[in-house]
Amino acid sequence: MTASVTHHVSSTTPEAPPIAFITGGSRGLGRASALHLARSGWDIVLTYHSRKEQAEEVVAQIQALGRTALALQLDTARTADFPALAAALPALLREAFGRDRLDALVNNAGTGIDASFQETTEAQFDAMMNVHLKGVFFLTQALVPLLADGARILNVSSGLARFSFPGKAVYAMMKGGIEVLTRYLARELGPRGIRVNVLAPGAIATDFGGGVVRDNPQVHAAIAGSTALGRVGEADDIGGAVAALLAPGSAWITGQRIEASGGMLL
Repeated sequence: MTASVTHHVSSTTPEAPPIAFITGGSRGLGRASALHLARSGWDIVLTYHSRKEQAEEVVAQIQALGRTALALQLDTARTADFPALAAALPALLREAFGRDRLDALVNNAGTGIDASFQETTEAQFDAMMNVHLKGVFFLTQALVPLLADGARILNVSSGLARFSFPGKAVYAMMKGGIEVLTRYLARELGPRGIRVNVLAPGAIATDFGGGVVRDNPQVHAAIAGSTALGRVGEADDIGGAVAALLAPGSAWITGQRIEASGGMLL
């Protein structure tokens, strides 16, 4: 594992808080999820691809909330690195949190693409598959032994697996695969009490996909006009949904697709 580690150890509490592992936690939906969970009493392990400074900023924000955070550099497309991560993680968890098990895994990391079906290259297909499908499959496989019984897995999909826009075929195809995988994981991991669900965000105003939803006024207006709640989603909308789905009150929900889109294209 090629890891750059940043952590802060908070004061101990009588009952150890749960620990969530969030991929792509340095920005966007991953950052919002980490902060919402920290406000709900979770400690956080987050990964980042290349933006170490942003990851350290998120760690500092979590620290300011009185929680513990650990940031690891990880390319979720490089499955060859996952065994080393799984081998090193228990010691890192003991050092930072005094425990060696995770209570949640949030498979969030991803990149976007805008290419029509006819123009999509094999290299683009492979890049999408490695991050959004193969990477999620094998990272989850590597980390499941480190999940406590009764833990949660939340896979991030997309509203594009339900509705269709030109140029999004290969991205949406991989997300559709994740939604199928979620149901199988829920069935296979159910005997351990592990709940597995998929969260499908609608169009969100972040830097994802070049920030087109956030920065293009025409796109922004069109999405707001096709959404029941009359606006474009924000990262905090998804962070709140993640925290809700990992909360104890959602313990009887597993194998489900939950769309957080404000009612987009109903």
